[in-house]
Amino acid sequence: MEGLSSEVRTEDSTMESELKEFGSSNHHQVLEPADESRGEDSGKDERPLLKSDSNLTSSPLSTENLQELDKKFAAFVRRDVYGIMGRGELPLLEKFLLGLALVTLVPIRVVCGMTILIFYYFICRLCTLFSVLNRDEGEENFAHLSGWRRLVIVQAGKFLARAMLFTLGFYWISESSLNAGENDCNEESEEPKRPGAIISNHISYLDILYHMSSSFPSFVAKRSVAKLPFVGLISKCLGCVYVQRESKSSDFKGVSGVVTERVKEAHQNKFAPMMLLFPEGTTTNGDFLLPFKTGAFLSKSPVLPVILRYPYKRFSPSWDTISGVRHVILLLCQFVNHIEVTRLPVYYPSEQEMEDPKFYANNVRKLMASEGNLTLSDIGLAEKRIYHAAINGLFCQS
Repeated sequence: MEGLSSEVRTEDSTMESELKEFGSSNHHQVLEPADESRGEDSGKDERPLLKSDSNLTSSPLSTENLQELDKKFAAFVRRDVYGIMGRGELPLLEKFLLGLALVTLVPIRVVCGMTILIFYYFICRLCTLFSVLNRDEGEENFAHLSGWRRLVIVQAGKFLARAMLFTLGFYWISESSLNAGENDCNEESEEPKRPGAIISNHISYLDILYHMSSSFPSFVAKRSVAKLPFVGLISKCLGCVYVQRESKSSDFKGVSGVVTERVKEAHQNKFAPMMLLFPEGTTTNGDFLLPFKTGAFLSKSPVLPVILRYPYKRFSPSWDTISGVRHVILLLCQFVNHIEVTRLPVYYPSEQEMEDPKFYANNVRKLMASEGNLTLSDIGLAEKRIYHAAINGLFCQS
């Protein structure tokens, strides 16, 4: 079974050889993407995206080669005033605004953000007192909670997630919904009309905050998230499904199996949390839509496609070719940030789509690209790693 929302793995030797060939070439040579290897487990590859490659740094990249890289890997190119990796040369006015925000706005936002996080942590701690973790099939969460406990966790989570977005400068969120067409739902069908999963394009970690404030779904996360201070307990209350790369035991069905069951349950039970799935498997700059993994569509349940955009003038909130720390700092320095959300009608799969998850995934992807004015791209995480290593090597030379 193909894993969902999992990041494809590439062999280090393949990537290094391609980078070496690119860096040592005297011609305008374009990197060839590494082959994707799709494992049975759905574990995420935890190798750092921005690690410099020693072979690349020995041979300078020309401006022409960089332009070729930007063209080939356009889905990951930053186009804001901060440039590639957020290290572009800034005008004097921008430097002044950054300095002003660092000493005034950033401290306030950090204090407010930490206050919101800790406050919600204690709410979750209170609501989970004397409750036992659900550990069925390798899961570890509180998704099974009901009654007042679940109500408090969900409503407080939605409110505080929106408060966190407000703290980060997202004062207004533009939301729109497209009306369902005549063929979007079979009126005679007795199947529940509730979607089992939210299918969203992936641009930034901010995507999760928005979806928390909107529908409070569960999502797939690395096993290490469960052990983080504050965030770990919150993720368990969200009902996250954790990726455990190290475990290949037959006692575990794998992430795909667990999520498929959770999506079916959410479709049939209105009290079960929906799953939030990013079938692209990685983030883009927001202008492209990468190929979808089929794991999100194995349950044969209807899905709710949601398209996110982050309009910007100075700093792009997309998390593409920029380190996490630099991204957070620059985000906190922006006085105002924007997000636009488009909800498409619930997508009900046809009989053919139910039998062919790849066909189902591709049709949903085409619909989202058409309605969201997104460009379809045929590259993925393997190519993203190559691009990151190449541009990081370029900056290491300067």
